[in-house]
Amino acid sequence: MAGNPAVSPFAELRRTLTGILPPATTPFDRAGNLMASALAEQMNFLLERGANGVIVGGSTGEGHTLDLKEFVAAVAAAHDAVGGRKPLVAGLIVNSTLQAIERAKALAGLNVAALQITPAHYLFKPSADATLAHFRAIYQAVGIPIIIYNVIPWNYLSVPLMLRIMREEPGVIGMKQSGGDLDSVSLLVQQVEPHNLVLTGVDALLYPAFVIGVHGAICGLTAALPGVCARMWDAVQQKDLDTARHLHRCLGTLWNSMPHDVMPAAVKYIQHRQGLGMHYPRPPMDQVGEEVKASIDKALAPLLR
Repeated sequence: MAGNPAVSPFAELRRTLTGILPPATTPFDRAGNLMASALAEQMNFLLERGANGVIVGGSTGEGHTLDLKEFVAAVAAAHDAVGGRKPLVAGLIVNSTLQAIERAKALAGLNVAALQITPAHYLFKPSADATLAHFRAIYQAVGIPIIIYNVIPWNYLSVPLMLRIMREEPGVIGMKQSGGDLDSVSLLVQQVEPHNLVLTGVDALLYPAFVIGVHGAICGLTAALPGVCARMWDAVQQKDLDTARHLHRCLGTLWNSMPHDVMPAAVKYIQHRQGLGMHYPRPPMDQVGEEVKASIDKALAPLLR
């Protein structure tokens, strides 16, 4: 596919898919069964607290555990609850081009603004050309713009490769840069075309990422405390750096209280502390224990005042 960046058909997304973009948690019961109807409560919680869009099926949403039927049910429930108020993004965490296309096609009829897709991630690493072909094939099959979720340690895409993919396949509109790599975030902000998106997924470094000019954030903290993250985003945009730094320090304390190996469970607990129903991680992920809950509560207290 060829395209002129000056007239990108996705220019509107560059304007709207910005700011705080929480990756919704997926509600399960204690046995690990999907409770899709509970997503409506969470969509309202996120949007009412300043989210500019919502991602369903990402890492925080334990999207890697969802089968095709569950994935479609979760996205459909979120779609109906969002009701077009803000962009809805579907996360694809799969290991082949055909799997990704199957999932994306299964969303036909839903108003999905973009797909957030990881590179192939099971042990082996495709070449640069194969990686480009992977994302190109998905876009050409479904025509939904793609945000690459760059998080897989053994298949971590370099900045030159990400820039090449966006340049050669205009259907790839941006990158979510994770893995604690603020240097790559900075390089992308400097080098991407004006119509492309650079989103950060680095929870501990939201404040510096906002200051250097990322277009938004998709990470666990934005799902746990969307209102606080939105306040920090707004403070940076308004150059109120004292407020932003204070929120950064408070969020950093909370982030350090959360056990990262069970981060989705911790986010669900924090959401519950703000009035959402209590939901559980899908086995075999552990629920957060009482000692961890007490640590989270201590860090959370100043943020909920």
